[in-house]
Amino acid sequence: MSGQMKSFRSLLFVPGSRPDRFDKALAAGADAVCIDLEDAVPPQDKADARAGVMAYLTGRERGQACAIGVRMNGLDTLDGLKDILALAEAGVKPDYLMVPKAASGPALANLVHLLDLAGSGQERVGLWAVVESVGGLKNAAEIAEICGSSGGILFGGADFSLAIGTGMDWEALFHARTTLATEARVANGSLMDVPYLNVKDEGGLRAECVRVKALGFDGKACIHPSQVAIVNEVFSPSEAELDWAKRVIDAGKSQDGRAILLDGKLLDIPVYLRAERVLSKAGIEF
Repeated sequence: MSGQMKSFRSLLFVPGSRPDRFDKALAAGADAVCIDLEDAVPPQDKADARAGVMAYLTGRERGQACAIGVRMNGLDTLDGLKDILALAEAGVKPDYLMVPKAASGPALANLVHLLDLAGSGQERVGLWAVVESVGGLKNAAEIAEICGSSGGILFGGADFSLAIGTGMDWEALFHARTTLATEARVANGSLMDVPYLNVKDEGGLRAECVRVKALGFDGKACIHPSQVAIVNEVFSPSEAELDWAKRVIDAGKSQDGRAILLDGKLLDIPVYLRAERVLSKAGIEF
């Protein structure tokens, strides 16, 4: 995929059948909003929801402060094919397209080809793949490569836990999360975690955000506006992290990149790169 999309701390889902909630979702403070045409819309409502989403997105400029995308139906479903055709015929260009139940690179590559044909040489739409099956996890590296640096992977933990016959507790999903944390970096793509399903448990949400951030995740999806502020806070660099990163960069500049000690710790290239990433996430030039 061409272009470079800034990673999201938070992504808020909104049902595609509820156009009255679209603007409210955009105002909730999330880095991205995803209008859902898949799980959130019952079969009998998909045609109307699809038409409504295309109408809402028509004429909207890309690259606004809050990115807006669409989760289409599965690539192996009739509704998924209808979604692709609707996007092409309406000439709609969301900031990104999310593909559920991604299981292999070739299927995503074919979607990219179809989008290229529909786009007539225009800038590609960022592609996000939801890995929520055993097959998807097995092929995570090739999926990440297709999504590239302009998209990423969302871990679909609810469906994955069903596929392997477990609950969604931390231990059961730890292997999948650590695998994705490695494979999502194949093409420098972004990685987001499954939504926390108990919208009233703020403590549980915060704790899970902290844990997945420690594994290397860039952010977490949300199913309710009340979750956005906590997710943004946890996945934003803290003041202590920013202070450390600035000191590392300053020290590196003063020593022309040579390995030196700061607070008794060795500063080498990987440490500099980590400091640059921290500042980049905060939008600070260095």
